[in-house]
Amino acid sequence: MQIRILGCSGGIGPGLRTTSLLVDGRLLIDAGTGVGDLHAVELAAIHTVLLTHSHLDHVCGLAFMADNLFGEIDHPLVVHAIPDTLAVLREHVFNWQLWPDFTVLPDAENPLVVLKPLAAGAPLVIGAVTATAFRVSHTVPAVGYILDAGSGVFAFTGDTCATDRIWTALNALDRLDHLMIEVAFPNQENLLADRSRHFTPKGLRDELSKLRHRPMLHLTHAKPGAEALIAAQCAVALAGWQYRHLRTGDEIVV
Repeated sequence: MQIRILGCSGGIGPGLRTTSLLVDGRLLIDAGTGVGDLHAVELAAIHTVLLTHSHLDHVCGLAFMADNLFGEIDHPLVVHAIPDTLAVLREHVFNWQLWPDFTVLPDAENPLVVLKPLAAGAPLVIGAVTATAFRVSHTVPAVGYILDAGSGVFAFTGDTCATDRIWTALNALDRLDHLMIEVAFPNQENLLADRSRHFTPKGLRDELSKLRHRPMLHLTHAKPGAEALIAAQCAVALAGWQYRHLRTGDEIVV
């Protein structure tokens, strides 16, 4: 399983893209601004999208993907998410006001975008990968995903703060090789992190103590301008862990 990081920033700026992961060229996890760097042929190869939650930095690219792919592909773009997230897409994105409703274009029987609800804990087979959603804790209903390729296991929390839901799901796994997890704010902004339900380095350290596995950590979602400070604080907080701060263009091979 090859995971290409199209975007991993908590905001925009020169060289920064918001959350998007391309798995084996055909599966997209979240559709932030990172999808804008894909060539037309790469976009057309995507068959399935998994969304963690409804925030704009994770779904905005879906609207532009649909626009670019209209009339260019012979398969629907199947978008899986929890019902809360799909409801937001229907009401606020594909609603003919903010954007055309590609769930009924070119017609209701042959839509470009198909929205399919998924339930946390229910495995979903996508090609050679089995994806399972697990609940996390954010300001809106949200999930992370466990991807099992047979030869290895990767998990992505999406946006979250402290919750035992994560560790219950991950500790139940026989193995966990890679964990992509967010750390959005430096320690001194812990009140803002708590209010917006994100991690600081200290908060992440405290929660990781609940994990029985020792995966490679891939850190994501740092707010623009805070990257260096977060990195310095992670060097202290995550001493003893193997980790890296993700950048656009990085790859994770599982």
